Amino acid sequence: MKETKFISILSKVATVIAICMYVSYIPQIINNLHGNYGAPLQPLVAALNGLLWCIYAYFKKQRDWPVFLANFPAIIFGLATFLTSFPW
Repeated sequence: MKETKFISILSKVATVIAICMYVSYIPQIINNLHGNYGAPLQPLVAALNGLLWCIYAYFKKQRDWPVFLANFPAIIFGLATFLTSFPW
């Protein structure tokens, strides 16, 4: 297998796995909304990390869409998890 084909397949698989990782925050969000609050620090850091990677991927000379798409859900789900981690 040529390196470029391998890298193309790897980027797609890694993107799907990263999205699954951030979507897995949904049960914690549900628990938070039901009063079973989780720790807020990790999802906040995940959201900030995702934001930084999205900025990097978007503003590169040649945009890196797999990196952007893999990290964008971190912003949404990380912030949602963080914000629901507190008994407002």
